[in-house]
This record gives sequence, C-alpha cells and structure tokens, in this order.
Amino acid sequence: MESANARLSNIQKHLNPQPCSSNHSKGGLIKISPEVSDALSHGAAVVALESTIICHGMPYPQNLETAKEIEGIVRENGAVPATIAILDGIPHIGLDIKELEWLAKFGAQIRKTARRDIAAVVAAGANGATTVSATMFFASMVGISVFVTGGIGGVHRHGEQTMDVSSDLIELGKTPVAVVSAGAKSILDIPRTLEYLETQGVCVAGYRTNEFPAFFTETSGCKVPCRLDSPQDAARLIEANMKLKLGTGILIAVPIPKEHSASGTFVESAIQRALKEAREKHITGSAETPFLLSRVNELTGGASLASNIALVKNNAIIGSKIAVCLAQLGGYGGDYKS
Repeated sequence: MESANARLSNIQKHLNPQPCSSNHSKGGLIKISPEVSDALSHGAAVVALESTIICHGMPYPQNLETAKEIEGIVRENGAVPATIAILDGIPHIGLDIKELEWLAKFGAQIRKTARRDIAAVVAAGANGATTVSATMFFASMVGISVFVTGGIGGVHRHGEQTMDVSSDLIELGKTPVAVVSAGAKSILDIPRTLEYLETQGVCVAGYRTNEFPAFFTETSGCKVPCRLDSPQDAARLIEANMKLKLGTGILIAVPIPKEHSASGTFVESAIQRALKEAREKHITGSAETPFLLSRVNELTGGASLASNIALVKNNAIIGSKIAVCLAQLGGYGGDYKS
C-alpha cells in the first residue's frame, strides 16, 4: 500500500504544482501549511479544525480568542492543528495567525461552505468557512484522520416534513474521518439524527458514556451502540475502520463537562422560542443554525455561548489525545499494512 510520504507527495504534486508564496496566492489548487505538511510526512498526529465555528458560531472577538486557544490546546496535547478554510479560492489546510484574525473579523461575511459549495467558492476565487462536511472532505483528501468540532448538524426538528437534513450526516456516511464532537446540536431532532446515521452505516461511539450527549447537556435520552473509555480505545476503533476500508466516518460523542452542562429544561425552553421565531421570520436552510444558536445564546443570557466554548475546548483535548494514539499505531497518511 502507498506510504504516507508517497501519498502526501502525490497530493502536493497534483494539487499544488506552484507553491503559494503569500497567504492568498492563486498559484495552486490547494495549500497545505508547512507545519501540517511536515507532520503528515512524518506520520505525526494532526487534528483538523473547521472554520465555520470561527465565522458563524461565535461573535468577535470570542471567536478569535477561542480559535487561538483551541489550536494551543491541540499543540499542548502533542498534535498539530490544521484549521481548514478557503481563502481567495484556495483551500487552506492549516492557517497562520493573520489568516485566523482575518476570518474572525469578517465573520458572517465569509460564505458558509458545505461540500456542495466547495467548487463554486473555488471557481469564483471566493472565501469560504468550511462546515463539518467540507472540513471532513479536505481532511480526508490529505490524510488527516481526526477532526474536532463542537457539535455536528443533523435532522432538523420537523425534518420529516421539511426534509432538512444536514450534509454532515451524508459526509459521515462516505468519508473515513473520525469526528470528535459533543454530539448533535440540541436544536436538532436527536433521535432521528441517530436513526439517519445508522442508515448511513456510521459508527456512533460515546466517550466514557452510554448515552448520546446533546451538545449543551450531557444526556439526550438516546443510547449509543458503542462505548469508548480511553484515547487508546478510540484510536483502535479508527484503525479498525481504516484497515477494513469501510469507507465511513466515525462519530465520537463527548459529553460537555459537568460544570458547564446547562439545565435541559432551561435550554429547551430557549430552543423552542428560537425555533418559533425562525419559523415566523421564514429563516431556513444554511441560515437557520447560526440564527438559532445566536438566539439561544441571547435567551440564555450568554450561558449557551460559554458552554459552547467549554465543550469545544474539551473536545480538542480528547481529540488530540486520540490523534496521538492513532499516530503511535501508524494510522496517519493512510499507511495501513495488512
């Protein structure tokens, strides 16, 4: 099987024939930062991070502070952070501080980019903040096996009528990347989300829990089919998934730390009010989730934003430890030998 070094060399040869000489160069089709490229070439631990959470998940300057803190946490735990975004039509795998600052300041002006939007953003030479689906796609392209986020998208409430199902679920069904999150956002229909993931053949594992977490709260009332009790357990699961070439992602659901868990009734009340307002204002599609999260934060007096930041940091710690264990198993760069 192709070695990690050979695979990365081929990726860079075909996707980046002219090295980017500036932060926004249009010389190649993709740019991998030197730090990430070096880590992948040596089979070191790398953790993918999305950019939608920077542009659409939090206000400035909390978004910038959180982005820098998350990257710092990843490094402190032995892995290399690879924040992913599209800048001037070029997908970037790994951002420098100036690029992070630029994304944070422009925020919602940057296009929210799922897999379906990638070609359009690149063709237009535009800027895109990658969602879970787009981040998974680029991570898999370069051989990054672990991706840390806050919460995934899912089946929206009343999805049986609206057919509003996040592309995150489809991506998990066809892209072999392990996504470490605090479950699905609690603004969603969690039971139907789990049913959809089962249909897609996605392994859903609870990290030190038997119950699927609900983003702002530790529990959702839904059991998980698989439990992991250590980063080593998670790494072995990812390794098995890759060796068997199942071709699907893995969702590793980590409960929010107890001290930051919100009251289920309190949050649900805010969610119901936000959902009602979204319907009245006819806010749908990709605009719905940012609106709901922002409104829930307002209705909870900022408690939901504080919880959001706390759970992302916790996920980064666990995801980084998983990535380190996976690297020790030789699981980076696709270099699996039978």
